[in-house]
Amino acid sequence: MTVWTPPAEVVVKVIGLVWRDNALLLAEVEDSAGRLKGLRPLGGSVEFGETREQALHREFAEELGCGITVIGPWHSFENIYQHEGATGHEYIFAAAVRLEDDALYRQERIAFLENQGARCHAVWRAPADLPSGVDLYPGGLSTLIDAGKLTLR
Repeated sequence: MTVWTPPAEVVVKVIGLVWRDNALLLAEVEDSAGRLKGLRPLGGSVEFGETREQALHREFAEELGCGITVIGPWHSFENIYQHEGATGHEYIFAAAVRLEDDALYRQERIAFLENQGARCHAVWRAPADLPSGVDLYPGGLSTLIDAGKLTLR
């Protein structure tokens, strides 16, 4: 198993918040031993020359094989974090999105491949009801959700 560590540079990322009632579609994040340590919305890095919206469309096409519609305003925040003993630093653009494949809303667990080919799973979870010891990533996302800035309501 390859242990991922954050790059030693500032990264720009996009995430799409897909809501099903009060639950978000969240990818499982495991520690280096394979234990669930957190959950995060789907998305990824913005490539050079790509707009945030283009990046978000590309990420959902790559990960879920479906299109999306951005249905809420963009919000941005900074996330400085520790993972596997290394510091990560990212600026994140987040927006509520709607999946164009309605069948995905009926699946409780969705398998997908991450950009390096790693098999991942996404699940529907209410941010306020995560299991004990499981964090919502990226840091700062909970604050925006609690403030009502990243919901469909």
